[in-house]
Amino acid sequence: MSETKPTVVVLTALALEYAAVRAHIADREEDVHPDGTRVETGRLDGTPWRVALAELGEGVSNASAMTTQLINWLRPQAVLFVGIAGSLKEDIGIGDVLVGTKVYGIQGGKWTPQGFHSRPEAWHASNALVQAARSAVRDMTDVRPHFKPIASGDVVLADAESEVVTFLREHYNDAAAIEMEGSGAAHAAHLNGQVPALVIRGISDRADAKKNRADASGSQRLAAAQAAEVAMAVLRKHEPQDTSDTSGTTEGPRRDPGSGSGGDQIIFQGGTYFGPVIGKITGNT
Repeated sequence: MSETKPTVVVLTALALEYAAVRAHIADREEDVHPDGTRVETGRLDGTPWRVALAELGEGVSNASAMTTQLINWLRPQAVLFVGIAGSLKEDIGIGDVLVGTKVYGIQGGKWTPQGFHSRPEAWHASNALVQAARSAVRDMTDVRPHFKPIASGDVVLADAESEVVTFLREHYNDAAAIEMEGSGAAHAAHLNGQVPALVIRGISDRADAKKNRADASGSQRLAAAQAAEVAMAVLRKHEPQDTSDTSGTTEGPRRDPGSGSGGDQIIFQGGTYFGPVIGKITGNT
């Protein structure tokens, strides 16, 4: 795997989601972790990114564990989870794309004699990635995008009148879609170096009794393709961080571990800093 290109990890749960993203990646090579986990790495034309694509399988806990492993292995600058979801809103239809501004973990709570008391968990998406998505979709006339929160849990929802839907309306009323892996991936990205993360989902059904009919019509492939298109457009907008050594060309203060200084130093080469500084003047500065 190239050590010179910045890496972004793109995660999927299903084979059809993987195939939709894979179609955009050139010069693919397979890399294998010592424990057997496999990714395909390649380039996204028109960008400096090296994309590492993984198919994780379904479920929150699986997504969390494998995202952690992939982050520690590949050291990406960003993580995207790309795939399909069920709509929870009347105005969000099949084929639309939902960019998750926030991901809810919906299954935390406490059962009491008075009923279930939710204990919500939520992970906000990376502002930089959300902004890149907002910019990208403005010129995508074949995509109907939405920027809304997503509900995530180990639930396949095929009944719009179920207790789960009532629960979501009461406790996660702004959630616009439901899926299974986003909270696990977002949690892992937050814990493992606070890697910027974004969940992008194409709507394949309305999370109701017509789900099987919608799936049979090819809606999953359409939704996966739309989500993959948006994800690649995001990467064309989102610039990698420059991790090269910029010593001597810094435009503002930066931290330097120093050598024998007994602590951090703040260096002001090439820039101006306004504000108080608490520190120590030595014979070397």
